[in-house]
This record gives sequence, structure tokens and C-alpha cells, in this order.
Amino acid sequence: MHAYLLRLVPAVVVALAVCAAPAAARPIAPARAPARAPADVPARVAAEPDPVVFVHGWNSDGSTWNTFVDRFLADGRPADRLYRWTYPTSQSNATTASQLAATVDRVLTATGAAEVDLVTHSMGALPSRYYLKNLGGDAKVDAWVSLAGPNHGTDTARLCGQASCVEMRPGSAFLTALNAGDETPGPTRYATWRSPCDLVVSPDSTVALSGAMNTRIPCLQHSAFLTDPGVYAQVRDHIG
Repeated sequence: MHAYLLRLVPAVVVALAVCAAPAAARPIAPARAPARAPADVPARVAAEPDPVVFVHGWNSDGSTWNTFVDRFLADGRPADRLYRWTYPTSQSNATTASQLAATVDRVLTATGAAEVDLVTHSMGALPSRYYLKNLGGDAKVDAWVSLAGPNHGTDTARLCGQASCVEMRPGSAFLTALNAGDETPGPTRYATWRSPCDLVVSPDSTVALSGAMNTRIPCLQHSAFLTDPGVYAQVRDHIG
């Protein structure tokens, strides 16, 4: 097993190379924040889609979603409803979940929306699921997306000793508790995407969740989920 993991190191490094080094927590970053007259808010809220909060994976930051955001903008989604959030990826996913809860509340307050959509990549699936299951997030999230998320663990997490990586390992106490009982609680619409060519989150069967819409893409590397136009179109259609 250790020899196999060592052979995976170059592939893992390459797959994560597009991600920036971990950054300190920064405020949520909408594409832009135009001023609005208070009287204009109710009508716009009724007409606009849910705000989207993007949750990146390990060793990354909110900029990893730039291609997704650009495509949403090109499809006419309001820029002030697209939030690229950055958090410290070395900490426990439970800590990140609490920070995500506060972030969602800020977005709902800023936009006047009743719910958000969460679009996650890789490890970002885990704190967002913890938020949904344990922190009341299922009442505030309409649609949830996991792109290549290690929902049942991945052996490549053994290459990292940070708290978040230990929690990503198959059979960890964190994952055992997270996956106990209903894997897709509440009225939230859950969807996952995975690929057999993903060398970071492997086997790809780890991504699928009971009760979710689970999609298997023929062949995509781990970071390619963030730029593939077909995946984007399916995610866009899922969240509505």
C-alpha cells in the first residue's frame, strides 16, 4: 500500500498544482458588489436565482472557481450572486463548517435570499456536508454539488498529516460520523460528479452518496472538474 501511494505522489502534485497555496481566511468575494437602492431589493430578489457559494478543496483558495464564475456570468447569472470563498485548508473540517455557516448567513443577509446553492470541489464537500447535517445548513441550502469529493475517504490523504487530511482518510472518525445514517439529510437537492481517471480521489466510488444524483464522467483528472464545460453545464442545470 505504501509503495502504491508513493507512486501516486507525482500525479497528486500535478493534479493539485493548479491550486494556490493555502491562504489565510479572507472575506467572501463576490464577482462584484454593485450598489442597489433599498426599494429595488424586493423585486430583484424575487427575480434572481439563489446566490452560489463556491467551496474549494485542500491547498487551494477561492480563485480556483474563476472559470466557473466566468461561465455563470456569460450565461447571465448576476455577478453579485456568485461568491468565491477562501478558508484555511489545514484546519479540521468541522471548524471550516462553522465558518461556512457564518459565510452563508452573511450572503443571505447581503442578498435578501432565502437559500443559497453550494458548489464544492474535492475536500470542500466535507465541511459543507458537516454544515448541512450538523449545523442546520439543510434549511438554508437549496442545491448542493460535490465535484470529485472524497465523501467516503481517499488513500491519498495519508500523504498529508494536517487535521483536514487525517479526516479525509478512509475510516476516519470524522467520516464515520458524517456518513452515519442519512447521507443526504433534509430537503436539499444533492448531486455528485466523479471520474475513474481521478488519481487524487480514488476509487471514484468514494464520491457517490446515497440519496444524491450521482454522475460518473468517463475520464477527467481531479482538477479538470473545475474547467470542463460539460461538467459546468450539468452543474448549472442542477442548481437551476
